[in-house]
Amino acid sequence: MLSWLIAIVVGAAFAYGQYRLGGALHARRQMVLRAIAVAAVAALLLDAPVGWSRALRPYVGLDASASWLVSGDTSAWTRARAAVDSIGGDSTLLVGDSVRGGRIPDVPGDATTRIGPLVERALGAGRAVALVTDGRVDDPERLDDLPGGSSVVLVDGGARRDVAVASLSVPPAAVTGDTVDVVAVLAAGSGGAPASRVELSFDAAPAGAQAVDSMAPYAEREVRWRVGVGAKPGARLVRVVASAPGDAIARNDSLAAVLDVAQGASAVFVTTAPDYDSRWALDVLRGTLAVPTRGYVRVAPGQWRVDGSLAPVTEDEVRRGMGEAPIVILHGDTAVFGPPRSYVRGALGLLVPPPARGDEFYPVAVPVSPLMATFSALPWDSLPPIEVGDAPREAEWTALTARRGRRLDERKVVVGWSSPQRTVVVPAAGLWRWRFRGGRSADTFVSFWGSVFDWLAGGTVDTRGPRPLATSVRAGESIRWRRGGLRDSVAVAVLRRRGAPRPDSLTLDFSHGAMTAESPPLAPGIYTTSIGGNEGMLAVNESAEWVPRRPTVQAGEIGAGIPAGRAPGARTAWWLYAIALAALCAEWILRRKIGLR
Repeated sequence: MLSWLIAIVVGAAFAYGQYRLGGALHARRQMVLRAIAVAAVAALLLDAPVGWSRALRPYVGLDASASWLVSGDTSAWTRARAAVDSIGGDSTLLVGDSVRGGRIPDVPGDATTRIGPLVERALGAGRAVALVTDGRVDDPERLDDLPGGSSVVLVDGGARRDVAVASLSVPPAAVTGDTVDVVAVLAAGSGGAPASRVELSFDAAPAGAQAVDSMAPYAEREVRWRVGVGAKPGARLVRVVASAPGDAIARNDSLAAVLDVAQGASAVFVTTAPDYDSRWALDVLRGTLAVPTRGYVRVAPGQWRVDGSLAPVTEDEVRRGMGEAPIVILHGDTAVFGPPRSYVRGALGLLVPPPARGDEFYPVAVPVSPLMATFSALPWDSLPPIEVGDAPREAEWTALTARRGRRLDERKVVVGWSSPQRTVVVPAAGLWRWRFRGGRSADTFVSFWGSVFDWLAGGTVDTRGPRPLATSVRAGESIRWRRGGLRDSVAVAVLRRRGAPRPDSLTLDFSHGAMTAESPPLAPGIYTTSIGGNEGMLAVNESAEWVPRRPTVQAGEIGAGIPAGRAPGARTAWWLYAIALAALCAEWILRRKIGLR
């Protein structure tokens, strides 16, 4: 009503002012007609309401992802289309990789089920949404943001016996002769999974097989192998295939990943006193740098083993590996081979457990240092205590300090030098407690060592060109690339999929010092990559929509947003235009009769 009040006031003021200034206050009928005409025009400009507000008809959102086909046929999709027709909403929007209108496809094929874009469109229009889905949504938490009056219509696909390879974990890089852990997770369908056989292969050569018992509906089972990567360097295609009688879906039975095998190690981790600190720090080193990493463990005086395979190795080989590697981490007795700088030419990390254990120190401060950007964001006040020894006094900078209980005894936990070679000294032990606690504390452990190792690497350890950040990706997922040893900010990647007639190319942008770049999703297949003369491999697997999983949403009313109610606007009322025109014409005729122009 406010817009109508404004229109009436504007019309009355305009008419009164014009006739009063014109000295024609006696022409009252003409003044009223002018006020009516101006008020009508003002109402049209303001699009004032001309009726009672009414709720807008809801959108109908239809999940168009491939997960409908996990049931083994299109019967569930047919029922979903029938449910859309029965709702009778304002318009139907397909939801999956994007939100769009258009004809409903005969067979769904989107690689993801993202509800976020649908929520944004519904909030912008103020319309409720009736979402027809099989319940397998990637971001179900966004449904609470829908306008009130929204609902979820769940269409059950039925029970099917199916076994799928849900995930595959492979180290990003290894050194020839290494032994690596390969972990696959199997998932059962809505009707459970029969007993199956799981096979592992390296470049199509069998590397292991295991039998897996039958599983309950939506159950998961982990399968592990420890295998040698061989003596041949290069990219290896690691594939896991599950087979079972009566399996409903074949497209989710395999998963592939790429393992880069290098001739020599880019990072070497040596420990003379193996413990949880060294074990888990080595895991972070391998994951953070994603470069070929070799670990050496001293199990007794003069006896060394290669981490993982436990193959015996001589002290000379250990020392030679440390001298050739661009980054070296020494844990325990850091003077076991003499002064480290006498044989280490690259970046050096010294992890020195204090000789006396027992005193508990708590991290308290993050001074200015090259690690301050990441260290300052970590929750130091919620971590378990550690033991801290004495740090070198001549260090250029200190990255972290700790205090013993509530006393004033404060010691340095991380110190370092930036030149002539990057060096970090950590005179502490017991940091494994951070990871052992789990949650934010475990994340802090990974961030702590990841920041130290990343700074030591300085972006120069990986001499290879850009590489995919993940060893395995799925259709519908963006491809993230690690910059590696690339010096330019832009790189052109040439990708050729096996069986494709011609290659494709894409541009990777690492501007502003970025260490990672992102490219659009790719179709499933095995790709060879060529970037500036560096060859590689990329495995893109079938969409995660093909993996059976429990519904993540439930049927019923949902949404806490405020729906918009909209009354018909003045611009839709033809009669208001007629009133304005009639009033102006009548006013003109009456003005002519009394001699006014």
